[in-house]
Amino acid sequence: MEDLWFRPLIWIDYRLALLFNLIIPIILTIWAFARQMDAIGRLLVIYWRVASLLIITVYLMAPGWLGENTPFQAFSGQMGFVTLLAARILIPISLWFWLDLNDEIKDLPPSFLKLVLTSWRWAVTVYSSLGAMVDVPFLSCAVSRSTLETPFCQVWLQVPVGYWSIVHQDATPGFLGFLGLLGLSIYVLYLAYFLLVRLGKQGRSALEQ
Repeated sequence: MEDLWFRPLIWIDYRLALLFNLIIPIILTIWAFARQMDAIGRLLVIYWRVASLLIITVYLMAPGWLGENTPFQAFSGQMGFVTLLAARILIPISLWFWLDLNDEIKDLPPSFLKLVLTSWRWAVTVYSSLGAMVDVPFLSCAVSRSTLETPFCQVWLQVPVGYWSIVHQDATPGFLGFLGLLGLSIYVLYLAYFLLVRLGKQGRSALEQ
């Protein structure tokens, strides 16, 4: 696994995800609510709802680590590769989809917060789009348990396993997989409700989001 040429790139990707998907939006969220920028705050609340799929992905991937791989845990790990790609696609959409928020943010007076927000939105869009293209070949890891156990797929699981060892030291991989699949079920139900009910009523308005 150490010999895989793309392993350093995967670790860079995880570090960029930590920066763009966690650290910067946390700062922006606190900043927006402190400045009482309602439109920016609402956009970021929507972002966090959508981006929660990333933490669900971590919980799904960790149990798929080689040596801890029962059929249930393998299935959990395989699903993690699907949700990773889905998150890459849904996050940029969530940042630009809302016509009313786009207009409100555009009409805000110039400020450093607005500049940082706009720069971050574009940076996340580019990063997520490139990441989605990179993730497509790794969807093969979701096909079978034997494929998941190859170094080609296992290298993606090192960071989730590191998270597991730090945050959930006493948890079993089966329990982590259960949490991941439970979180995914709730996420899918909410997404289905939004697509089938709220989208038809509200369109691209974030008024009640």
